[in-house]
Amino acid sequence: MPDSVLLLAALLASLAGTGWFALAMEPHWRQVFGDAARSPATASGLRVLGSLALVSSLALCLRVDHPSMAALVWVMSLAAAALAVAFTLSWRARWLRVLLLRR
Repeated sequence: MPDSVLLLAALLASLAGTGWFALAMEPHWRQVFGDAARSPATASGLRVLGSLALVSSLALCLRVDHPSMAALVWVMSLAAAALAVAFTLSWRARWLRVLLLRR
């Protein structure tokens, strides 16, 4: 598979992971879903999904480059994903619903 596709997948995994971590927090959950209840199991599941997505992102970066460059690319993808999620939460928070496939 081309390196560019793997790096795009790593960025998308970082984006999903940071989004799931954000949704695991009560204030961000309320921003996205309003008064819809969030169970403790849902919060735990979102944290697990976020962790798996970020580890997958690191693994994809390591597959493309040597470890020192992969770590740099991974940290930069985390920064870009966190910024994108923060802007989405402040502008169109409901767009993050796509991460849970809920309306």
